[in-house]
Amino acid sequence: MGVQITIIGLGQVGSSIGLALAEYKTIKRIGHDKDGESARAAQKAGAVDETRFNLPASVGGSRLILLCLPLNEIRKTLEVIAPDLDEGAVVMDTAPAKTVVAAWAKELLPAGRYYVGLAPAAGASYLHGVDFGVESARADLFKDGLFMVNAPYGTPEEAVKLAIDLISLLGAQAMLSDEMEADGLLASTHILPQLLSAALIDATMDRPGWQEARKLSARPYASVSGGLAYHDDADSLGIAALGNRENVSRVIDNLMVSLQELRDRIKAGDEESVTTFLTDAFQARVRWLEERHKADWEGIKKEKIDIPSMSERLFGTLWSPPKKRE
Repeated sequence: MGVQITIIGLGQVGSSIGLALAEYKTIKRIGHDKDGESARAAQKAGAVDETRFNLPASVGGSRLILLCLPLNEIRKTLEVIAPDLDEGAVVMDTAPAKTVVAAWAKELLPAGRYYVGLAPAAGASYLHGVDFGVESARADLFKDGLFMVNAPYGTPEEAVKLAIDLISLLGAQAMLSDEMEADGLLASTHILPQLLSAALIDATMDRPGWQEARKLSARPYASVSGGLAYHDDADSLGIAALGNRENVSRVIDNLMVSLQELRDRIKAGDEESVTTFLTDAFQARVRWLEERHKADWEGIKKEKIDIPSMSERLFGTLWSPPKKRE
């Protein structure tokens, strides 16, 4: 006997999760994407076993539903699938706005259906990737990566444990958090870089001198402005920023303080302090990259969580763990 899961949104994240689960033959992967071409490509790549064009039909019979969607599509998707969710079904999402999505889930999910939020960080091998879509999906995208896991108060322990075991199957580690903590961290690491990208574009493009400057813009400009191009769409980024405005305002303030300090040092012609500022930043980035590649975060590997196996959550204690596909 197997278990069925549904992945809604078959871009890089959704398809990568599907590929990572492909080796477990007792897991049936149902896929849905509003773009039929993406759905067909995901099935051809082996990311899902079956695709269903009808959204409500795609969740029937599934114990776990993963919403790997832009933030601006999640509320409508919850509205559509809510009546067809099985008793005990757990809905998870990968959007960078946990308080917002948790509020939608509380409003829209029927009793006996549960929500757990996920915030994924890809493994270090893919930190510099700029591709997206089904073609960029990889089975090891999240290997040695990290997922924040948050669940609203009152969520059954089994639903949280299900999320932790899913993350384990993806080769990643889980970090438990609440929505406020998750949004505070995402404001710094996910939303701020994209807003900084937008600010850079606003401060440079179509300004005096841009007609010539655009011809010289190269890798540094492309790297920083790329933060806006390869992540959330504009609507989703706006919803995430506004829904998390206290944290986002705080980290923007921190950024402005740093920029003003650097500006003042440059304006004063203080070579030593400018060099110190930049050297500290260079060294901090190298240190962060080394830590990400080691993926040996203090306290995470030391802390052993005594949880039942995934088979116990999905099938009950009488069933064996999912076996790899031969």
